[in-house]
Amino acid sequence: MRKSVARAVLIVSALSVIGPPADAQSKKKSGLNTAAPAAQVKKKGQKKPSRAAAATDIELDEPTPSPVRKAASAKGSKAPNGPNGPNANGPTPTAGAMSEQAENAKRLYDADKLWEAAIAYDAIAKGESGDDEGNRQVAQFGLAKTLYKLKFYQAAYSIFSAIAENPNHLKFNETLLWLAKLATDLPEPADIVEQIGKYDEAQISRFDNPEQRDLYWQLNYLLGRYQYRNRQYEAALQTFAKVGTKSKYYVKSQFFIGISYVQLRKSVPAVQAFQRILTAADEGSIDGGSARMHDLAALSMARTYYSASIRLDQNNAPTIDPARLSAAVKYWNMVGVGSEYWLDALFEESWAYFMAGDYPHALGNIHTLEAPYFPNAYFPEAQILRAVIYFSNCQYDDATTIVAQFQAKYQPFYDELTSVMAPYRAENQEAKLFAFLQSVHDGKANLPPRVRPVVELALSDRQLLRGLEYVRVIDAESARLANAPANFQQAMVGVDAKDSLEFARNVAVRASAALVQSRYQRNLDDLGERLRDAAKILIDITAARRNQLDQALMGGQVTAAESKANIVRPDKEHVLWPFDGEYWRDELAFYRQTITSKCGR
Repeated sequence: MRKSVARAVLIVSALSVIGPPADAQSKKKSGLNTAAPAAQVKKKGQKKPSRAAAATDIELDEPTPSPVRKAASAKGSKAPNGPNGPNANGPTPTAGAMSEQAENAKRLYDADKLWEAAIAYDAIAKGESGDDEGNRQVAQFGLAKTLYKLKFYQAAYSIFSAIAENPNHLKFNETLLWLAKLATDLPEPADIVEQIGKYDEAQISRFDNPEQRDLYWQLNYLLGRYQYRNRQYEAALQTFAKVGTKSKYYVKSQFFIGISYVQLRKSVPAVQAFQRILTAADEGSIDGGSARMHDLAALSMARTYYSASIRLDQNNAPTIDPARLSAAVKYWNMVGVGSEYWLDALFEESWAYFMAGDYPHALGNIHTLEAPYFPNAYFPEAQILRAVIYFSNCQYDDATTIVAQFQAKYQPFYDELTSVMAPYRAENQEAKLFAFLQSVHDGKANLPPRVRPVVELALSDRQLLRGLEYVRVIDAESARLANAPANFQQAMVGVDAKDSLEFARNVAVRASAALVQSRYQRNLDDLGERLRDAAKILIDITAARRNQLDQALMGGQVTAAESKANIVRPDKEHVLWPFDGEYWRDELAFYRQTITSKCGR
């Protein structure tokens, strides 16, 4: 039997990612009032500042591992002394007496004659000096260090990665320290986490001493990220727990502990981890980004409580735990009005109020989303929720109007969004798609005005921005290489460095393009689902008017007596101020909308 939209939309996962914001909807006039604290009642004629705000995607999971290293292993890297370099995966060699060339390379390095040292080390690593395998590997490691000191981080990383691929490499253990350094020099899409995953707990524990404690904490954080990415949640929990409270990675580790427990469906320890973040933020012990981490923790706690508050019986009908639902609302309310996540919290909270039968609160939140302060807010699902509320109260004419307005606005949206991506659907469009991402980010994309804010918000999350930054870093390194001494550029080390940069850039562009496709399609699919929900509501309205509504849906409708609870009344802390069509900044989040039931039962 077809599930009605009232049921399908009702049970939304608290852990799902809420889509980016959108344009405001037209207002419904149905007894809308502002239930504002008495101290905040506006004075007539008073002017209030306006500040546009927009929410962004909230990523609680990581993408699949970057293809950079896997592609290098499968196809053979062109980076200097890459995975196919000296003694790849062979037995650990020993280093005998160095040749004169090897001793000279070390002297050049110690004297900071780095250009000459790089050329010399490269020749030794390639076997041109006649040194044994051990000294070749030492030279390979020396070359990587030299390139790092020359600030060719990506070129150095390609060599350190090759060493990390070979556990029997003479400098395998020492490379771990340099990978940790590179983790702070290269953006996250470089995927240094993948190489940290080549090391085990024992190798990382070598840094568990007072002098290297910060490094030890950083390495555990990076290893935990690798384990989490590969769904090794139990192992990740143990690794993240080793990050000390004084580490700058402590709060991030606690966040991953929380979402690891969420993945394991253990809500109590998840909430405890998120609470530790709130405590650290309140105590001011977070180095930078404390407000954002505080809000992410509050959102995560709200979603966890919300998810735990709803259970489906054998008939797929929801039962609600009021205490957990109330706790979810409490944490959504902890996201402040100045937060980039405030609109997301407000929208998600609307579902909790709906589940609790508090329709004035739910409708009031939706009304706030439509305020002119947020011209680019994009929450099409909010109108679906509004229609469901009117349907539940048997106000079928109003529900039909809301759905018609939704379809009239968002069907053209859907068609235009589809047409924007059409030129990039063919194969081998990665470069064009990446250029499209850059143009969107720079505000230069040729987009239909109506969908421009939606596209910009869909492609503005942090992961995509990190991909753009990574390509920028690679391009900057390529520019430095072009200005390097001629003898360095013409030597094999310069040629290899250029090849490794081109290889890394191509892979980074492909990865970003794939992510653009994924992000864009996710938003398009979500809007398509909302359009189908709207059509289902119309079907249910038609059935209800013919007295052919499913018993399950009829049981979820509000009686006239029950609707008395949805009359907005002032109290000792609030006064009632009728909405006259004008939004005021200090009224946001205080709107309530009275709705009465017209159901006959």
